[in-house]
Amino acid sequence: MKNLKNIEFFIFDLDNTLYSGQTKVFEMIDKRMSAYISKKLNVDLIKAKEIQKKYFYESGTTLSGLMKHNNIDPYEFLNFIHDIDISWLSKDLLLREELIKIKEKKYIFTNGSHSHANNITKQLGIEDLFDGIFDITDADFIPKPSIEPYKKIIKKFNLDPKKTILIEDIAHNLKQAKSLGMKTVWLENSETFASKDKDRPYIDYKIKNLSSFLQKINILKAA
Repeated sequence: MKNLKNIEFFIFDLDNTLYSGQTKVFEMIDKRMSAYISKKLNVDLIKAKEIQKKYFYESGTTLSGLMKHNNIDPYEFLNFIHDIDISWLSKDLLLREELIKIKEKKYIFTNGSHSHANNITKQLGIEDLFDGIFDITDADFIPKPSIEPYKKIIKKFNLDPKKTILIEDIAHNLKQAKSLGMKTVWLENSETFASKDKDRPYIDYKIKNLSSFLQKINILKAA
């Protein structure tokens, strides 16, 4: 990990990365997606789920597929699916402690919305610790893993890719980051879609716990 000592920019995915996938927060969003599709396309929930996953696998996000094939309003979709109650989600004091120790720039890079990122980070107690959020609207609704949003976040925040690290739970979302010169970290996720590319050479590090990994980096930088 010695080559991480000179990292100046930390980029974090949001869902299932800043909070554990075991919390099932994203399952709530997933159900809202199905409900939205069911209502908008006038299909039952089973058919809605089929459409949802088909668009996700083909287009990178369900939203991209809906925009392409059904001409839906992306802002209406985002507001609907992120309208969830996460008041039960506990503050992550350990994560906060390690993020505070990182004096370098820290950003969130999500296929979700700004409001969702703000909602999650506020509930976790870390909303004041990031220098910026890059969401799906910043990406002009072109999601990861397309290379365009990676180039746009670099430009927006004036990042030096060779001094940047990206931490993600979906393995194939790290491919473009690596091609641009970033260090890449896969946060283990047992879902097939997230883990199917876990052994690709574009993944530099595999971790089980975000706070523990950041703690190691902080110890390294302090040495």
